Amino acid sequence: MAAYAELGAQSNFSFLEGASHPDELAVAAAALGLSALAICDRNSLAGVVRGHVAARRAGLRYVVGARLDLVRDVAAYAAKPLGPDQRPRPPDGPSLLAWPEDRAAYARLSRLISRGRRRAPKGACWLDLADMLEQAEGLALALLPETIPAADDADALAARLKGELGHNLYLATHPRFDGSDGLAGDAALADRHRLPLLATNRPLMHAPGRKPLADVLACIRHRTPIDRAGFLLAAHAERHLKPPAEMARLFRERPEALAHTRTLAERCTFSLDELRYEYPAEILVAGETAQQTLARLTREGAARRYPAGVPAKVTDAIAGELRLIETLGYAPYFLTVTDIVRFARSQGILCQGRGSAANSAVCYCLGVTAVDPARIDLLFERFVSAARDEPPDIDVDFEHERREEVIQYLYRRYGRDRAGLTATVVTY
Repeated sequence: MAAYAELGAQSNFSFLEGASHPDELAVAAAALGLSALAICDRNSLAGVVRGHVAARRAGLRYVVGARLDLVRDVAAYAAKPLGPDQRPRPPDGPSLLAWPEDRAAYARLSRLISRGRRRAPKGACWLDLADMLEQAEGLALALLPETIPAADDADALAARLKGELGHNLYLATHPRFDGSDGLAGDAALADRHRLPLLATNRPLMHAPGRKPLADVLACIRHRTPIDRAGFLLAAHAERHLKPPAEMARLFRERPEALAHTRTLAERCTFSLDELRYEYPAEILVAGETAQQTLARLTREGAARRYPAGVPAKVTDAIAGELRLIETLGYAPYFLTVTDIVRFARSQGILCQGRGSAANSAVCYCLGVTAVDPARIDLLFERFVSAARDEPPDIDVDFEHERREEVIQYLYRRYGRDRAGLTATVVTY
C-alpha cells in the first residue's frame, strides 16, 4: 500500500470553514493508516496542541503547520481595513502551507503569524510576501496554485518563490471533484519550474458525514440562509480525510506527489514535545543559583509568617517541596511569580494567588497565597508532581482597576519582545 501523509488539513480553528476538531482529524488519520498528519489552519497555530496530543495518543506522527494567506500590500489594508460589509477585507494574495523543520523555524513561524495578527483587526491577519520570506529559514513551504489571484502571473510568482526558497518550496495540488482538470494544470506549473508536486485532499472534515455542518458554517460565513446559499455551498462532501489507497488512485498519474508527502513529513522533525519553559534571567541574584535564592526567600518568608517559630509540620513541607522543585527545575518560575507579586504589593495593588498553588507551603511563605499550611493539610502533589511532568500553574488575581500597572511592569522588567498577553480561543 502506498504511504501517504495528509499535510494540508484544516480544523475548526479555521473559523467557519473547518468542520472537525483537531483531535477528530488525528484519530481518523490514524485509523485510516496515514503515515502522518499536519493541520494547517489559516494564519493560526491555535489547534496544534490538541492535534499533537491526540496524534500522540493514537500513535500517529504529527507535523506542525499553518496556512499563510498573504495580502499584496499591507499598507493598503491598514488604510482601508474593512470591506463593504464592515468585516475585515479578505486577503488578495496567494496562500502557502508552512511546516517548520525544527524548533527555530517554529519560533519564526509563530513570530510571523503574531506579526500579521497584531497589524490587523480581530479575525484578520496581514502578511505580505516580504514578511513571509523574511522568516522562511527552516520552513518547508507549499504554494497553493488555485489561490494565486487571476490578475497575477502564476509563472512569475512560482519563479520568484523558487529563486528565494530553493528546495524548500513545493507546489501543493488537490483533486477538484468538479470535472475540471485542475491537477493537470497544477502539475504543468510544477514541471515548468521544477517544483516537487505535493498531494493533499485539503480536508475540512475528518469524515464525509460532517458535510451538513460544513454547509451551516458556510452559511454563517456568508451571512446567508441555507435555503438561499446555492453555489456558496460545496457541491460535494469529498474534502475529508481519505485513506492512502484512495489517494493513490486519485494521483495514479503522478505517484511522486504522494511520495513527496512522506519525505516532507520526515524532513519536519520538530515536535511540540521539545518545548520547555525558558525563564528570565532577571530574577537571578548574583552569587546564587535560582534554587538557592528560592530557598533563602522561602526561609525569610517563613520567619515572617511564623514569628513565634516555624512549626515542624511546615518545615518538613517546605523541605519536601523545595527538593521536588529543584529536581524538576522550577525554581525560576517561582521566583518570577514572586517578583510580580512583590511589585504589586509594593504599589498597594491588591493581589491574591489561588487555585492549586494554595496547596504549596513555599507559595505561602513567599506571600503568593494565603492558605496557612500549619492549619490545613495541603496536598502539594495537586500543584506540582513529578509523575505528571508538567510545569506548575500559579494563578494570581490582581484588582482590575490597576491590572494595567502590573502589565506595564512586566513589559519594563522583561522586555516587550519577551512578555505579552496570551490570547485564548473560547470553545464550548
